[in-house]
This record gives sequence, C-alpha cells and structure tokens, in this order.
Amino acid sequence: MDYKITGYEPAKLFHYFEEISAIPRESGNEKQISDYLVAFAKDHGLWVYQDDVHNVIIKKAASAGAEDKPAVILQGHIDMVCDKLGSVEHDFTKDGIDLVVTDGVLTANGTTLGADNGIAVALMLTVLDDDSLAHPALECVFTTDEESGLVGAETLDKSQIDARTMINLDSEEEGVATVSCAGGVVVTYTRPITREHKSGSVLTLEISGLLGGHSGADIHLERGNGNLIMARIVERLMIAGEPALVSFNGGTKDNAINRECKVELVYADHAAAEAGAELAREIAAKVAAELETYDPGFTCDVVIADDAEVEAINEDTALAFVRAIRLAPNGVMRRNLAADGAVDVSSNIGVVATSDDEAKILLSPRSSITSLQEEFKDRLQTLADVLGFDAKFEFEYPGWSYAEHSPVRDVFLESYRELFDAELRIESIHAGLECGLFAEALDGLDAIAVGPTLKDVHTPDESMELASSERFYTLLVDVLKRLAA
Repeated sequence: MDYKITGYEPAKLFHYFEEISAIPRESGNEKQISDYLVAFAKDHGLWVYQDDVHNVIIKKAASAGAEDKPAVILQGHIDMVCDKLGSVEHDFTKDGIDLVVTDGVLTANGTTLGADNGIAVALMLTVLDDDSLAHPALECVFTTDEESGLVGAETLDKSQIDARTMINLDSEEEGVATVSCAGGVVVTYTRPITREHKSGSVLTLEISGLLGGHSGADIHLERGNGNLIMARIVERLMIAGEPALVSFNGGTKDNAINRECKVELVYADHAAAEAGAELAREIAAKVAAELETYDPGFTCDVVIADDAEVEAINEDTALAFVRAIRLAPNGVMRRNLAADGAVDVSSNIGVVATSDDEAKILLSPRSSITSLQEEFKDRLQTLADVLGFDAKFEFEYPGWSYAEHSPVRDVFLESYRELFDAELRIESIHAGLECGLFAEALDGLDAIAVGPTLKDVHTPDESMELASSERFYTLLVDVLKRLAA
C-alpha cells in the first residue's frame, strides 16, 4: 500500500498503524483485525492464541541472554470508538480510516482516528517484528471490545498468560505513567412507548459544535452534553406549548461526551411551531453564553416544516422520558479534595434514543472507590424506579489500585530520566483501563500504563503526535532492554 506517514522512525511502527487503520475495527466488529494479527504471528513463526471473542495473544521468546528474566506482558485493545461528523459519509463496518498528516500531527478525515488504541497494536507488532531488540520473553495481549466495557479483557482466559509484569499501552500523554484507574459500568434505562398519529408543523432542533470528549478523562472539563442541553430545551417547550415529541436521538457511545443531538416535535400549526422555535432560540442563546468559556462552538439549528403527518410519542411517556434525561446524573459527582480535586465519582449521559416502541438512555457512571460505585448504582436504580424505567447494569469492570511497590514503575522512571533528562509524571486517572481486570486475575501483577500523546480521543478531532510516538517507542525499547539485563 502507499503509506501517508513518512519521515518518522521506525518506519514499521507507522506502516503498521496505517495497515490496521485500513481494517474496520469498531467494538464488536473485530474479527478481521483479529485474523490479521493471527496471520502476522504465523508469518513470523510466533506462538499465537485466539479465542471465540477474537482476543489474541502472541508470544515471543526472550532475546539471547535474557532467557532467565521474568516475562513481560505488552497489552492494548484492538477496537476503537467509531464516531464521525454528521456531514461525513463513512461506514465504519466496511470503510478504513482516511488518515491525514498535517505538520507532524495525524488525524482522520471527519472521523475518530483510532489511535486509541491502534497505536498500542502498532507498537506491539513493531517490537515483535524486530529480532535485533533485547527483551525478556514477551506476551503481547490484544483485547477486544474494550470501548464497550472492557469485554474482551474480562472474558479472556488468563491462564494463557504466564507473566506477572504488565505494560499497558493505553495511556494518552507522553511523559505520564498511569498507575491506577476508576472502575465503571454501563447503565441502560428503557421504557416502552406508544405512538399516535398527528398532523401539523414539525419543529426540528439540532445541536452540534460541542467539543465532546472521553467520558472519564474529560468529564471534569465542564463541556456541554448535547443530550442534557436538548432535554432542557424540549422540557421547556413541552410545558410552554404542549408539542408532541416525535423523536429524540443523541450520541452513539455511552463513554463519549455527547456532541450532537436531534429532536423532532410536532405542533398543531405553523404559528405554534414558530412560537416554539423562538423559545428554543432564546434558551439556546443562554446555553451558548453559559458554555462560552468551556465549549464555545455550541450551536442549535431550528427548522420548521409544515403540512406534516407523523407518529408522535404518547404525551405522558414523552414527558417522562425528557424528564428522565434532565434528572439523570451527568458530570462530576464527587471530587477527592485530598488529591488535588481528582474526580472520585462521575456519570455521563452518553446515548439517548427513541425507536418505534422504546425510549432508551445509556449512562456511564465511574468511580475509583468500590463502595461509592455501589452506592451510586443504588441511586441510579432508585431513580429508574421513581421515573418508571427499567434499569440494566452490564459491562462492569473493576478499578485498579495504586501499588506502593512497583519494580516496572521504577524501571520506567529511571529510563525516562536518563533518555530525556526529565521526570516521568506518575498519576491516577478517572478513565477505565484493562489493568484492573488483569490485576484481579493474575496474583501479584505489577502493572503500569503508558503511551504517546493522543488528544480528543473518542471524537472526530482525535489526533496523535507523530514525534511523540517516535519518542515513546524509544522509551519502550529501552525499558525492555533494561528488563532483559
């Protein structure tokens, strides 16, 4: 293939990234990329394991002289969040990512880039492909469906793994090592709906321009959530003018802060719809002023179409649905004031949707403290009961606790200091990582999460600094050399 990323070393790192970017790999659709990894292992004469959910483990023997050193796990996930701008035509089930290189920064053409966590896949393949490197025995673990709730890492048969030192490659800031993370769960509220025929003028409201972001890593940035903003507007309209709700849809992922939302309301006539449109514009103007500092791109388009025939949602159900969105917890719920205000508990209203017969709300609550997560789940169940919704809790994963003693952390600190004459920053994050699931299953696991600089992951603005990836590869190779010594 013709490679777009040139002039960076090692060239194979970026070539592998381009090759996997050409393969569709949305969460739940990983067979093709999984088979690619199996073929790679067989072509290179390496031990390979693939399970029914397409997790892959590739093992490589230690380099000469390092046979007696403890084995090391390199780990990342092969799926990606698939999101795009509304104006972009892209089918994530069959289209590869259209990469764009601008001034040393890699992005995609109107879609998520998939550097989260495609760069981990490329890093592992590059290490496995280079027989000149010094390293202990390697166990490269490629997990699936991470973005939906660490599903692959949870189901993986971890008895296939011998190592007890783990380098997770799913951190997103060069010069920072993650040493603990939050746990989480996906909560789905559902309620059946009935519809009735309505005639009149349809008012369409469409929110766009919000920054969005990762529901864990960016939740503290006070960015607007399109679902929550739209519910605020629609509830006011329903109280003021009694329109009927036809549809309410926003977001595609529970773990992405929602950027876009679209609603259709039907009024009896054009005059009533115009009054509703004016009120919507007034509320949107207030929201824009509120978000000016944190999310300045917010817009709300308002369009009226007359002489419409639609099937609208029953009034009582529609109002209950909108109010459930309004009342569902969103944003930072609790901070740890003893740790510089780090987020302890949060929630994100990731997806709202209406179909012909059901209304649905997807929430992504997180906490680094197990007891607080359990208490928050109780609150979410209570809210569902009060509002008349069924609640389902699934894809739950544990947090990962900080270890006072960590040899692999010490090696990274020493390597980074000597390579770059700077100190590696150690931090805990509010996002979820697969390290918790591995630590829970592998007694005595010593783990760390690291990676090059990625920005705006889970959004179409996602980017990766190519020079940062070069430097990070240098760091990873040096750490493996030290672990082999």
